[in-house]
Amino acid sequence: MQTLELLAPAKTAVIGIEAIRHGADAVYIGADSFGARSAAGNSIADIAQLCQYAHTFGARVYVTINTLVYEHEIAALKQLLSALDAIEVDALLLQDMGVYALIKRWTTTEKWHFQLHASTQTDNRSANKVAWLQALGFQRAVLARELSVEEIAAIHAQVPRMELEVFVHGALCVSYSGVCYASQHCFGRSANRGACAQFCRMKFDLVDATGKEIEHQRHLLSLKDLNQLNQIEQLVTTGACSFKIEGRLKEADYVKNVVSAYSQQLNAVVKRHPQRYRRASWGEVDYHFTPDLNKTFNRGYTHYFLDGRVSHIANFDTPKAMGEFVGTVKAIRGHALIVAGVASFSNGDGLCFVNAQRELEGFRVNRVEGNKLYPQRMPQQLREGMRLYRNQDVAFDKILAKPTAERRMVLDMLLGTTADGFFLQAKHDGMEEAVSCTITFAHEKAKSLQADNMRMQLTKLGGTEFVCRQLTFSDGVEQLFLPSSLLAQLRRGVVTQLKALKPLRNQLLIAPKTKPFQQPISTLFPATYQQHPYLYNIANAAARDFYAAEGLDHLQPAFELAPPTKPLIMQCRHCLRYELGFCVKRGGQRPTWKEPLTLRLGDGRRFTLDFDCTACQMNIYAET
Repeated sequence: MQTLELLAPAKTAVIGIEAIRHGADAVYIGADSFGARSAAGNSIADIAQLCQYAHTFGARVYVTINTLVYEHEIAALKQLLSALDAIEVDALLLQDMGVYALIKRWTTTEKWHFQLHASTQTDNRSANKVAWLQALGFQRAVLARELSVEEIAAIHAQVPRMELEVFVHGALCVSYSGVCYASQHCFGRSANRGACAQFCRMKFDLVDATGKEIEHQRHLLSLKDLNQLNQIEQLVTTGACSFKIEGRLKEADYVKNVVSAYSQQLNAVVKRHPQRYRRASWGEVDYHFTPDLNKTFNRGYTHYFLDGRVSHIANFDTPKAMGEFVGTVKAIRGHALIVAGVASFSNGDGLCFVNAQRELEGFRVNRVEGNKLYPQRMPQQLREGMRLYRNQDVAFDKILAKPTAERRMVLDMLLGTTADGFFLQAKHDGMEEAVSCTITFAHEKAKSLQADNMRMQLTKLGGTEFVCRQLTFSDGVEQLFLPSSLLAQLRRGVVTQLKALKPLRNQLLIAPKTKPFQQPISTLFPATYQQHPYLYNIANAAARDFYAAEGLDHLQPAFELAPPTKPLIMQCRHCLRYELGFCVKRGGQRPTWKEPLTLRLGDGRRFTLDFDCTACQMNIYAET
């Protein structure tokens, strides 16, 4: 049976707990260092609290160690890994192959239990790459966001024993993850060190070789957000086992809403195919609201390349949240506007529109009278006929601010007798064997049936993560006298045991390869890696030694350590030729511009576009 895991982001332990409560099977979280979101670090004590809560439901906690690690940080890294294992973290997400090599070396003396997952930052685009990672001892590979259904299925078919994790929701990086140096090059902030400055969300001019301006100050690299809610079953059929929500900088309301939507969708898949699929964790969730992805932060939605190359995956007008379409401006009357549409509004709603300069402009609603809205300040560029979007829904925010879900383990309980006392067994659907608690107490026939009192005392599970579905009596136990205090003792005993249950933790074993991988390492990466060896991200001696042992020639330090001149700073499946309607290969019109094309920032810095049509890829080079 195929296990399905919904993997949620956790900015903090509190948000991680909310993710589990709302149906996540696992969460990923950053420690106070070495995570790819430097603004989302957490203490060991906080992560320990998250682990304790998650493990109650058989859910798992993954910690992101997915940055490049410098030589002077190695000692701190080892200390962190030991602390993470002590609190029973389930897996680490790695980018730096030097970190992998160090863990392999350290496990000769350390008895660590966590699994190793190859982060999307390791640029996992092909079956060969995934097979290589499996041979190294990785349990899971997080696949590139750019892959289609067919490409994911092909990887699973060729590497069936490797767990595959795919992104299903949230912000998209325009460059293949781990292959983006724009932030480092332009601002001295390394995306591979957790400090991305979001170069891709900036405005650019698009200029041809003659100086002709094709596009002026538009967000040409800013992608819409990913939304695969209605494609979940299609992704399940590829063989992927984990479905990942992006958003480690998002607050609790975002996580609660998105996790709830996807968890219910996965449950629907399991319900349709109960013999084929099951969820990766235990428990049932009772929701107190209806999730709506249109009401949470989004830049507009796209399926990206899931079904192959399609247009309109980017939003050139704005990188900001537009939210849901709520109607058009029917009329403007003094200090009020009238909206044509069916949406209802609340005082304080945030609305926005794209103005004549093709820029997003927002305003706050001060007062609502049906479809007549009184803004705090009437936007000067708002015109009749313009489309309105709501990027803050006050009514929905108020719902999310309250407790919106309860997660409980549904128990089947059995009360019976032993030779010299009584036992209580309890089992939920995620368990193969029941837990049991016994007490010694003489069998004494009761003056009246005890079933009602026994049921009341044993099912009194409020304040715990458990609820009783069925209580069964055996051996005529309901005819015997058993004080309420001892019934409570039995109940507390099984609850304690149930809380102590955890997902199975295997000793981390990174087995040495019995023979070299069948293909040269140069074939596992795109050809651009050979042309620009800094793409291997070698930031420490362990990484250098690792790649040398794997047969890599032309070792070169990471971009951050030795910045090259006129470097390749991005590799993108997003293609401006195609997006603008000028890809002749795919039925577009023949361009009238003269190439090479150049992206130009407002400060004059320029970046050359190279269209690799064989790979169906757009490469971006810095000119200085």
